[in-house]
Amino acid sequence: MTEFSQLGLSPTTLQAVADTGYTTATPIQEQAIPVALAGRDVLGIAQTGTGKTAAFTLPLVERLASGRARARMPRAIVLAPTRELADQVAESFAKYAKGTKLSWVLLIGGVSMGDQVAALNKGVDVLIATPGRLLDLFERGKMLLTGVELMVIDEADRMLDMGFIHDIKKVLALLPQKKQSLLFSATFSDDIKALADRLLNQPALIEVARRNQTNESIAQKIHPVDRDKDRKSTRLNSSHTD
Repeated sequence: MTEFSQLGLSPTTLQAVADTGYTTATPIQEQAIPVALAGRDVLGIAQTGTGKTAAFTLPLVERLASGRARARMPRAIVLAPTRELADQVAESFAKYAKGTKLSWVLLIGGVSMGDQVAALNKGVDVLIATPGRLLDLFERGKMLLTGVELMVIDEADRMLDMGFIHDIKKVLALLPQKKQSLLFSATFSDDIKALADRLLNQPALIEVARRNQTNESIAQKIHPVDRDKDRKSTRLNSSHTD
């Protein structure tokens, strides 16, 4: 097993990691962190629950630590498909960046847009956002994206499943061509490859599980149903109590 101290992280970041109680890296962290620290684009494929968030959050903290944000000009963007996942990324960033002066804001629906705008006006290094809220604030003129140095797409397969491909393309069109991009997904389909080809520049492909394999800790069931909508609804509802 590889310890975090072997991955090229700074003493400040290593202390933040140690404070969380972790000492050894998971396979996706072990392989992705050094590559991302070197400034290379990354396409990371690993199942849910394998530490993908830290695999991009730690390099993000390191790569941004020496700079400073300007008002309404974020330096990095992390896109997540849901509010819950975006919030998890924000919690991870808060843990690992606590020894730095980096700032961030969570841009999701269901919370005050006023507070988000105030943070943007003050200047934040990292936007952690769902695509819809990010585009909404951009279209209102609340931010400029010409200074983005790093772009991360988390849970890319879920992004595509939820129909965010057009929003992602809109965001990409607003960003500088020269930037580092990281894309992480639990599966590697043709659609993910197409997105990676559009977003990434000669990326390092890191796969730590057989392609499109599901996590063994997740129970999967098949419930045959007929075309009767009422019976289908009843069967699906009953499955939730299994």
